[in-house]
Amino acid sequence: MAKKMIIRREDSLEYHATGKPGKIEIVPTKPVSTVRDLSLAYSPGVAYPCLAIAEDVNKVYDYTARGNLVAVISNGTAVLGLGNIGPEASKPVMEGKAVLFKKYADIDSVDIELRSTDIEEFITVVKALEPTFGGINLEDIKAPECFEIEQRLRELLHIPIMHDDQHGTAIISAAALLNALELQGKRLEDVRVTVCGAGAAAISCTKLYLELGLKLENLVMVDIGGPLTTDRTDLDPMRAQFATSRTELKTLADAMVDADVFIGLSAGNIVSAEMVQRMAPKPIIFALANPEPEINYELARAARPDSIVATGRSDYPNQVNNVLGFPYIFRGALDVRATQINEAMKLGAVHAIAQLARESVPPEVVQVYGQHLSFGPEYLIPKPMDSRLITTVSMAVARAAMESGVAQHPITDWHAYEEQLMSRLGLNKGLMRIIIARAQRNPKRIVMPEANNYKILKAAQILIDEGIAQPILLGQRRLIEESLQEFEIELPDVQIIDPQAELKQRKYFADLYFKSRQRKGLTPTEALHRMRYRNYYGAMMVAQGMADGMICGLTEGYASALVPALEVIGLEPGLSTCAGLYIMNSRHGIHFFADCTINRLPDADRLVEIALLTARAARYFNVEPRIAMLSYSNFGSSKDPMAQKVIRATERLHREHPELIVDGDIQANVALRPDLMQEFFPFTKLAEQGANTFIFPSLGSANISYKLLQELGDVEAIGPVLLGLAKPVHVLQMGCSVREIVNMAALVVVDAQGQNEFF
Repeated sequence: MAKKMIIRREDSLEYHATGKPGKIEIVPTKPVSTVRDLSLAYSPGVAYPCLAIAEDVNKVYDYTARGNLVAVISNGTAVLGLGNIGPEASKPVMEGKAVLFKKYADIDSVDIELRSTDIEEFITVVKALEPTFGGINLEDIKAPECFEIEQRLRELLHIPIMHDDQHGTAIISAAALLNALELQGKRLEDVRVTVCGAGAAAISCTKLYLELGLKLENLVMVDIGGPLTTDRTDLDPMRAQFATSRTELKTLADAMVDADVFIGLSAGNIVSAEMVQRMAPKPIIFALANPEPEINYELARAARPDSIVATGRSDYPNQVNNVLGFPYIFRGALDVRATQINEAMKLGAVHAIAQLARESVPPEVVQVYGQHLSFGPEYLIPKPMDSRLITTVSMAVARAAMESGVAQHPITDWHAYEEQLMSRLGLNKGLMRIIIARAQRNPKRIVMPEANNYKILKAAQILIDEGIAQPILLGQRRLIEESLQEFEIELPDVQIIDPQAELKQRKYFADLYFKSRQRKGLTPTEALHRMRYRNYYGAMMVAQGMADGMICGLTEGYASALVPALEVIGLEPGLSTCAGLYIMNSRHGIHFFADCTINRLPDADRLVEIALLTARAARYFNVEPRIAMLSYSNFGSSKDPMAQKVIRATERLHREHPELIVDGDIQANVALRPDLMQEFFPFTKLAEQGANTFIFPSLGSANISYKLLQELGDVEAIGPVLLGLAKPVHVLQMGCSVREIVNMAALVVVDAQGQNEFF
């Protein structure tokens, strides 16, 4: 079971305010660097696509971004669990929804907050926006207005429209319900269902369950006034359609007696153990109120061990999470230019999600969540980070749109469409999530020597909060405690060690250090002096098993931070060098760059070691390395010594490691271009897919390349990862961010978990 995440107010405010305020921006997709570019983008060149669209309005999908653009529209009247907080206050949530569209389905999204609570005015404004967007996601609009708004907009507009608060939960919970019924040996047509709540989500869920086969006479819906019964006089038409003739039911407890299924979309902690004990055998309990479910997961399972339980929370099994649906539903709808999102498309999504949970879970998904996942009572629906969702759900929705006659641009090559969907997100989905999830499975003791620095202390707090690592802080206790107080950082029970105050331990470390370096020009006095320095002391803690790993280097140069680890810990047996790796993470995939930090001019033998170390790291991320031994020449075109050493290294790799996909000497652009290799160098194995792992011939070329790419490209650089040390130590970039420190600490933990299997 996942650790409950701690989110602090100041952290959230800092996250939203740092850099550019907010979470989204608009980036040009065409070059606009020259006068000609600008003339094409705007006047006079833009006139031609304008005229083409005027002649055929459908050309708007060919010449503009409309086909991949969704509006997230709200008036802020029913925001999350916050209620009617107004349009401005809802904007962070709507921006967040736009981020999820982009992250999970590569859909561009713009949030629009309307200062309007009038149904007619709201509909008029949204209707007028139709020419701009390919689809509209209505969000956080209170009931009952949301029902009329969505229904009328669906009638007036000819683009996909969905109110996710209604249909998102309905679709995901329906998929989970179908699978739960399968596991419990029951049929939807036969079961008795109690729905607690009568808002937008509850009504939409109930309607979808009825579409799937639930019988109205087997349904009891409950709101704050009790069960909806035919003798109640306070029911509006929307709720009245679900009223039961069982007028003897007066309370939620009454409604749950002998029920097979409980669906909670109401408030936290309103269901007791006694109430679920009175349900039918093998009950299904979906307590979906957030952040507190109607009944605690453990309490429900203890009260009814024969039950299957789902919640809306990520720290319990079977999280009913809308992100499993809405990005992919819109993706499929946009790709066939559907005129609406109809019931057939929703049902297609339901069955696709349900079926996906019954299939074998790929290893990379298991690694993200750090637990065995297979169809059963604790795995009813896929996990949000399952990369198969974009193909499975989007394709099912697109098919349903075509079969139901609302697709204007039918798909003819489904294999090509699947490839297109997979390529939208590249291989980078959840890379740090994988690393952090692995770290959380078995947190390790990580020494952090620069502990009076705010960034280190803040990172330590996050590491503890998220269960990633057990920080050990090195530094003067007084300064550390003053910094904790100044920055209002809480680190309960964290271990703080002052090397200068630990005279006995420091003397013991100095003796060990002297014995290992006595024939390398070191004296006992120098050994004792060096153990006053935190990097030496921390490295010795790792060497002696008092800590599992160390990160350092935030406030000093790379070389000076690295030397203590090299002298105290040393290299992995059998190696003559270590190397620095950067994992370059972009929408185009994961690429590995080495050596970026250690070897200034490696010879052929060291290039071989660097390549092997990097290949081992790549495989740890389930990436099969395709290694390019880089040069400024291609396959012997230069006789310069720099190129020749790369050739010798490649020849040795071919000879001693024929299992590797590796070639060189090769230029970087050629290594990335299968088309060029297939045309000019068809003999190389890299020609099939191109390279993803790059071994540089010099420190200068590697360092310059990754830094330029990091600054100029849409790339997240993870590293530097230190390859080849006998114990886990990694050196930070001087001045790096808190997030980067947390990421590096997670890498150290993973390194410590499987020493010599990863780095």
